[in-house]
Amino acid sequence: MTKEDIVQLLEDSHQALITFLENQPNDLWTKGPKGKWTTGQQALHLLQSIKKLNDALCLPKFILKYKFGTSNRELRDFDTIIKRYQERLEAAQGVTFKASRNMKIPPLSDKPYILTRLQMEHKKLQYKTMKISDSNLNNLVVPHPLMGKMPLREIIMWTAHHVNHHSKILKERYNKAVLS
Repeated sequence: MTKEDIVQLLEDSHQALITFLENQPNDLWTKGPKGKWTTGQQALHLLQSIKKLNDALCLPKFILKYKFGTSNRELRDFDTIIKRYQERLEAAQGVTFKASRNMKIPPLSDKPYILTRLQMEHKKLQYKTMKISDSNLNNLVVPHPLMGKMPLREIIMWTAHHVNHHSKILKERYNKAVLS
């Protein structure tokens, strides 16, 4: 997938999420299916995820290389990454990773801030994606809590899928479960 394709995928996934969240009734922000995250927690989780990636991409490339190394395998295509993620997600059923454990429910008053920050961070990721060389996108790796070390190109593609994954959950389960 080219950088331009990845940037478009990021744009499409984030815009669909933001539009959905902006149009969702405000009372659903602090509600969710029993035992599951609220809509606000889902949005906050996505913000934390993209912020962490953007923070890593702000580091000098030699630090990323020193800290995490370089890829020792061929790049995976988008479909392979998603298939692997779904397999790992199913295998880790019920496990919540460190950064997302005990997440507080963001109050409704935080909704505009979280949505604005999500938009800013996704635009920042698009910009950074276009500025990074193809060589660094393909060879530098960063850790993912479920997938292990991933080349930058793969984790950025995964980020678009991650947004779509949570958007799908919100659209399919939350309005029905909370409203019924």
